[in-house]
Amino acid sequence: MSIGKRTWTNGKGEERTAWVVDYADGKGVRRLNTFVKKKDADTFEATAKVEVREGSHVADSASVTVKTAGAFWIATGEQEGLERSSIDQRKRHLKLHIEPFLSSTLLSQLTVPAVREFQDRLRKNGRSQVMTRKVIGSLGSLLSDAQERGLATRNPVKDMRVRRRRGKERQADKRQKGKLKIGIDIPSRDEIRSIVGALSGRWRPLLITAIFSGMRSSELRGLRWPDVDFEKAEISIRQRADDYGQIGPPKSEAGERTIPIPPIAVNVLREWKLACPRRRIKDAGGEIITELHYVFPNGSGNIESRSNIIKRGFLPSQIAAGVTVPMEEKDDEGKPIVAAKYGGLHALRHFYASWSINRPQDGGLGLPAKVVQERLGHSSITMTMDTYGHLFPRGDDADEMAAAERSLLG
Repeated sequence: MSIGKRTWTNGKGEERTAWVVDYADGKGVRRLNTFVKKKDADTFEATAKVEVREGSHVADSASVTVKTAGAFWIATGEQEGLERSSIDQRKRHLKLHIEPFLSSTLLSQLTVPAVREFQDRLRKNGRSQVMTRKVIGSLGSLLSDAQERGLATRNPVKDMRVRRRRGKERQADKRQKGKLKIGIDIPSRDEIRSIVGALSGRWRPLLITAIFSGMRSSELRGLRWPDVDFEKAEISIRQRADDYGQIGPPKSEAGERTIPIPPIAVNVLREWKLACPRRRIKDAGGEIITELHYVFPNGSGNIESRSNIIKRGFLPSQIAAGVTVPMEEKDDEGKPIVAAKYGGLHALRHFYASWSINRPQDGGLGLPAKVVQERLGHSSITMTMDTYGHLFPRGDDADEMAAAERSLLG
């Protein structure tokens, strides 16, 4: 590896000078990189020496742009059979957030400082903290795919996260994310009582099942009658429906599970089965027959949409129950307009988790953490404890402190 000075005269008769780094990459291919300033050439030479020795160097001429790598990333997801909603999310992140800033950037030029700068630009251009985190995650996934294809040797997103793992920024992220709070993120027991009392019609069995099983909305939408066992009072999760109504396996291996349900859920499901819309299908001879299939279908017996469940079921039920928050707007009579307090079904999943954790004397089930993990279908106990660990009872701290004081001071 060497640095040479090159001097020439341009068409205007002006003398020009450049510095050329002549080296062989990790595959033995000769490379020439030209720089206007010698200090830039010296910096590149020092970095390239280390990277070639470590086997992590990719020459700019052998690299691809983020936009090109993004197209490969999308293709990988499609080939691996990712859900349509996941593919669409990848496309949105690329088009709306990654390409506007990094489209023509070569992967070989993406470093930890470059990713950090990209993160700052996302925030400055109006992306929320949550969206920024998701986009950086997508960029990291894109780079991992590029590594597997031999287009990149390093993943600066992963390197950045490793550095943060013990740093102050990780603690700051945790503080910003905050803990789930009763009455803010998790419906309180009184709010659940009010909601249950206000439920009626086709939404009553669905929402009661959601409250007392903790099932994800995709699992509720894909639930079949053969997976409901009235005698054992339990529901088996064997499939789920994505946002486009496509049936697939549960979210993870742990998502395939069996959940016991209380009498109120058993009884309401028994009643609902008599009125549940049937699915219309054709037999081998082309004749239309009907069958009971999905537990919570739409009017034609097919998979219900997520938006319908929320907009026509969950939100109106909260308003009918008085579980609302005031809006700034007022109606024609000058009265404040109210809106449903909880925007999505995941609030009911949070309630189920808290109900499972709470002690029996506090109206809960008092289940151990491992059982809560299994009921929720979390892939790891870490996920359960990171989300709900603060809800587990710690004992009577005041009594413990008093006992410790007596023991110390007599």
